[in-house]
Amino acid sequence: MRLTAAITHEPPWYVARCLEVEVASQGETVEEALANLKEALELYFEDAPVPEVTEAPIIASVEMLRESTAFRSFRDRRQLGRSGRSASFA
Repeated sequence: MRLTAAITHEPPWYVARCLEVEVASQGETVEEALANLKEALELYFEDAPVPEVTEAPIIASVEMLRESTAFRSFRDRRQLGRSGRSASFA
């Protein structure tokens, strides 16, 4: 069975996450994080059914500008709604 891992660097660790099931692990290097993820997946599948993976997931990067006007507007409207005042989400 072939699964897909996404690896991020969250200093001081590399975190490896399986995209097909909710399993993650970490290590001091990419190789160690992947080895630990493989071990975690083996343990996970001792008690869980193996998923039917028919094709690999599509992996894509999404670039966002931090604190864009649209994001601030959405955040401000959510905060208004939480404060008890009426807010319009139109």
